[in-house]
Amino acid sequence: MYKAKKIISGKYASEIYLGDCTEVLKTLPSNSVDLIVTSPPYSDQRKNTYGGIHPDKYVEWFTPISSELLRVLKPTGTFILNIKKKVVEGERHTYVLELILEMRKQGWLWTEEFIWHKRNCYPGKWPNRFRDSWERLLQFNKQKKFTMYQDEVMVPMGEWAKTRLAKLSATDQERDESKVGSGFGKNVSKWVGRDMAYPTNVLHLATQSSNKNHSATFPEELPRWFMRLFTKEGDVILDPFLGSGTTCKVSIEGERNSIGIELQEDNYLLSLRNIENAAISENDFEQLNLLTTNK
Repeated sequence: MYKAKKIISGKYASEIYLGDCTEVLKTLPSNSVDLIVTSPPYSDQRKNTYGGIHPDKYVEWFTPISSELLRVLKPTGTFILNIKKKVVEGERHTYVLELILEMRKQGWLWTEEFIWHKRNCYPGKWPNRFRDSWERLLQFNKQKKFTMYQDEVMVPMGEWAKTRLAKLSATDQERDESKVGSGFGKNVSKWVGRDMAYPTNVLHLATQSSNKNHSATFPEELPRWFMRLFTKEGDVILDPFLGSGTTCKVSIEGERNSIGIELQEDNYLLSLRNIENAAISENDFEQLNLLTTNK
């Protein structure tokens, strides 16, 4: 049993499901999603809202879900998994690493790893470590060739370019091979006159969010950045752990279609309000059509 509501804004739609993602995902067509962005419950956390999953059981719990995600993702699509390791009895548990290995056995390619640097992480003190200020954003794909729009996330060159590129040496005028024999090299002169550069794989984002009523939210810029990098207008974005609706909200605002699945009814209702408000506020808004079905 699950409940579904469709929110339509102009040419774009968000389908929001209230139910267990392990069941709802089975109803979605194969090879139908362009991008998956999600943050599942971290091990032994969010116990009051999601029950918590023991680190030793986390891989067993998540791999049936990742199997369905592998099925619904298009061959050219991308899966971004926001996940964090946990300290158990003074030692970092290995469940994240174990999950990566099991997903590779399922057929996933672990293509890249982004870091979300939390610029405003809370202070604290522990006897044998310092506070966490970052989380993993694991990128998985079904094949080596996937859709990617790198120019959409370019950043300003920065002040360093004014001095570094002002006076070029002879070495800067040609490809300078790495001195350690790695095969890598660079030609600095190619960046003269450019205003923009490609970013690093570290995202510097604050943890603050407008969705104060949800137990764990990531900032809107996080799914928005990956949406720009891996999708185009009209593509389909999926979040199987929707929470307060952030992924679907930014999808509507970015003229993408989206699918969200949420287990908790309070969060489901919160996500509907957030997504509906985003649909109504769109300047090219034509109509808002709410369709509720029970299956």
